[in-house]
Amino acid sequence: MAKHWSATCFMALALLGCLAGTLVEAQKWQKPAQPPGKDPQDPQFPKVPNVSPPRPPPICEVAASQRINCGAPDISAADCEAISCCCDGRQCYYGKAVTVQCTKDAQFIVVVARDATLPNIDLETISLLENGQGCAPVDSNSGFAIYQFPVTACGSAVLEELGFINYVNRMFSSYEVAVGHHGAITRDSSYELNFQCRYKGFSVESVVAEVIPIDNPPPPVAALGPIQVQMRLANGQCHSKGCNEVDVAYSSFYTDADYPVSKVLRDPVYVEVQLMGKTDAMLTLTLGRCWTTINRNPHSLPQWDILVDGCPYRDDRYQSTLLSVGPSSGLDFPSHYQRFIFKMFTFVDMGHVIPLEEQVYIHCSTAVCTPAPGRVCDRSCFRKKREIAMDQKMDGPKTVVTSGPLSMSAQ
Repeated sequence: MAKHWSATCFMALALLGCLAGTLVEAQKWQKPAQPPGKDPQDPQFPKVPNVSPPRPPPICEVAASQRINCGAPDISAADCEAISCCCDGRQCYYGKAVTVQCTKDAQFIVVVARDATLPNIDLETISLLENGQGCAPVDSNSGFAIYQFPVTACGSAVLEELGFINYVNRMFSSYEVAVGHHGAITRDSSYELNFQCRYKGFSVESVVAEVIPIDNPPPPVAALGPIQVQMRLANGQCHSKGCNEVDVAYSSFYTDADYPVSKVLRDPVYVEVQLMGKTDAMLTLTLGRCWTTINRNPHSLPQWDILVDGCPYRDDRYQSTLLSVGPSSGLDFPSHYQRFIFKMFTFVDMGHVIPLEEQVYIHCSTAVCTPAPGRVCDRSCFRKKREIAMDQKMDGPKTVVTSGPLSMSAQ
């Protein structure tokens, strides 16, 4: 009598940029013929953690035109949920996530939703360990890509341990990198997904998803020097129709307890720099260079410019925005403030062409200006270089101010 086996899918998450939750489930099937083995000591095939955290629910708000059927046509609602799919009472379909399944005939099925990451992932950038025949999507639409291939194909490795036979593969995405003078960044989503079918007689193992936590760094500080300057990140949000998101953003600010502030790639970051302890309305706070690093040391590398000579960095595809702070702001001394917005990014290690997981710190060089003949305190980013050079020669106290850290969000 043939011995019956059961299959289990395992998937571990590695957060690079932003990665949505992934849903995996197992189905029973006959044991397939064992393929030629690969090196089980290869570090790119991690061991399976022996833990069973709660499985997150799928994201089921999928437009009818993008829905892809999951399971047999007559599948029940309970069975649909058991294989990590969505059911509206009439149809079983894949949710907005990355869903991995094992079929009875020893096939991997991996369904990747465009909305599984923020910003949305480019489905055309996804690759498996090998990209030979049969390793491309078997179907796709504007919201999903479907991969289906034998568990022995597309670079899968075979591991045997403690009575289990495991077939392991990895899926990952590529992304666009911008290279500057002192570092490289990306604003594209990326992910790396290790997934596995596990076989053991008469039992089904649980699904495991492992997320790497981020340590809490120190809170932001105001730099001390000839002048005292504070940098804050605004967090106000619109809760009514017709409100101005930029104006509302600066109605409240993160506190020390909120750091590190978590942001999704391309999210707006609202920055305010304030001159402290001065009541002279004739003084104007000016910004020189504003840049980012992966630690609190403003001289460390890599770096990415946000403002250069007080103006948006022109070589950034997503240029920052300078905001005017005038009498309508309601501030007692509007000239003591500078505000700007930039889009969240993550640094890239060009040696390995992978995103760095370190947090981002913002630094700005500041000065105080007093109007005088031949001296203009309000910069114009469209003036001639000669006029900007005159501003750069201003004498007066200067200091560098640093923000608290920003970290990548897993949402």
